[in-house]
Amino acid sequence: MNLPENLKYTKEHEWVRVEGDTVVVGITDFAQGELGDIVFVEIETVGETLEVGETFGTVEAVKTVSDLFMPVGGEILEFNQALEDSPELINKDAYGEGWMIKLKIEDAAQLDDLMDAAAYQAMLEA
Repeated sequence: MNLPENLKYTKEHEWVRVEGDTVVVGITDFAQGELGDIVFVEIETVGETLEVGETFGTVEAVKTVSDLFMPVGGEILEFNQALEDSPELINKDAYGEGWMIKLKIEDAAQLDDLMDAAAYQAMLEA
């Protein structure tokens, strides 16, 4: 399983990459593997400011639909438009082309509440 060391992780299987004052969010390689073939991503919260744990969208696979949760609070700036035509990018490249949203973080201290790769791996093995 692919777990980049430079990312932060949530117990709901989202990953976070900090790029200046912007945060990029997607779902982990583990999550996409559990979901199976992803066929649709719905994110209609661009422009909204959401709190940690609030739902920012859904991801639909052949067998199920799962909510996507905010790993940190902030304003959603952008949705990865490539996912509208190619949701399978999440299956192919969860940490690259399969990113989901970019947001402006409200409180950088919230990043300290997220797991590093080792802690996420330990949670998966528990």
